[in-house]
Amino acid sequence: MADLRIFAFADEASPQIDRQIAAMKRNGLQGLEIRNVDGESVSAISLEKAREVRKKLDDAGLITWSVGSPIGKIDIEKDDFEKHLDVLKHTLEVARVLGAGNIRMFSFFLPQGKDPALYRGEVMDRLHRMAETAAGSGVALCHENEKGIYGDMASRCLDLLTEVPELHGVFDPANFVQCGQDTLEAWKMLNRRIDYMHIKDALFADSSVVPAGKGDGHVKEILDAFLAQGGAEVTVEPHLAVFDGLKGLERKGDRSIVGGTYVYASNDEAFDAACGALRALLG
Repeated sequence: MADLRIFAFADEASPQIDRQIAAMKRNGLQGLEIRNVDGESVSAISLEKAREVRKKLDDAGLITWSVGSPIGKIDIEKDDFEKHLDVLKHTLEVARVLGAGNIRMFSFFLPQGKDPALYRGEVMDRLHRMAETAAGSGVALCHENEKGIYGDMASRCLDLLTEVPELHGVFDPANFVQCGQDTLEAWKMLNRRIDYMHIKDALFADSSVVPAGKGDGHVKEILDAFLAQGGAEVTVEPHLAVFDGLKGLERKGDRSIVGGTYVYASNDEAFDAACGALRALLG
């Protein structure tokens, strides 16, 4: 546990990189899973901007652990995958400049109400091409379970991680809860393929996000098991207050329930509460 490195989606404290750095420093974190910076998605920033961010983080003694990209968050039927591959190529360059060893990614939004099995072949073909694109870059593609994508339930996460073994796994308890997935069952199924965790919790009753340990995600039990098997990195993803960029993370028509049971006076306060909840779980 002493070797655990804690990172965060600090854009939930502020859209501005300087204030993100301040939020990480006051919470004693090791660095950033970078998602939005100074009003732009990390996959859209220029390499010059990436170098500017890298210098600020270096000067603050912080690192970029992972690029929290939107790669794979496109509609499998309607959006242009070839264009999306170009975004991945640019994101790999951004990761290189930032010194990040990981890119968080997804497995495509599927049409609501249709059987995911109908899209399995297309999903796997695309994931293989994404893995080929990243090959030799030194950057790992890390798949996160997310609502509405092929890999939303544990069985399909295992399917794609098995079919495309170059991919790594990110385990997000809250997202599983919001899909109606028992997280302990999911952990038992996926644990050997998980590289790192997102520390986020939610309630089955209304899918609302709550501080880690206060929901139905069994976050403490899974975190303890992750650490016991040698896990060494986690990312705090608060989702305890509405923040700039939240809408852009979701599929059209979806809406995360935040700030319901637990209410905070500011984004900074919500960010600090999320970090504090993790510290409490670590004892």
